Amino acid sequence: MNFLDFWKKLFKEEKKKPKRRKTRKTSKPAKKKVKKVIKKKSPQKTAKKTAKRIKAKPKKKVQKKKTTKKAKPSKSKKPAKKVTKEAKEKEIGIITHYFSKISVAIIKLKSGLKIGDKIHIKGANDDFKQVIRSMQINKKDIKGAKKGDEIGIKVSKPAHENGKVFKVR
Repeated sequence: MNFLDFWKKLFKEEKKKPKRRKTRKTSKPAKKKVKKVIKKKSPQKTAKKTAKRIKAKPKKKVQKKKTTKKAKPSKSKKPAKKVTKEAKEKEIGIITHYFSKISVAIIKLKSGLKIGDKIHIKGANDDFKQVIRSMQINKKDIKGAKKGDEIGIKVSKPAHENGKVFKVR
């Protein structure tokens, strides 16, 4: 028996097999949907009802308190200006990166800075003050930096990115 005869014989046997009838499962009878009829009220009736509700509630009377007028102090004496923390500090930059192994913070400057200046680093997780002892740009020591420079400074405590740097006056 060759290959083609085998397939022809197999094909004939498949045709001879009786086809099974597909049985249909009976389902539960469908529930009839009942439409709810909503009666719309005329605008005149609703206006009358709201008017009745408003009239039914008594209004509360508010008594005004009698106040006596006090003599105002003369403006000849001016109070001394209070020196606030914000007045002492000026924002000079933002921390863009921190190297934890060597304790160096990279700062993008908004104004000038030099060695010996006292800075205040304030962020979400850190808040400390220190005096600048060393400062570098591209691995070269410098004594001062100007606006727009990205400098690396040695910090005493860990700092985090996006922390603000203030110069203490």
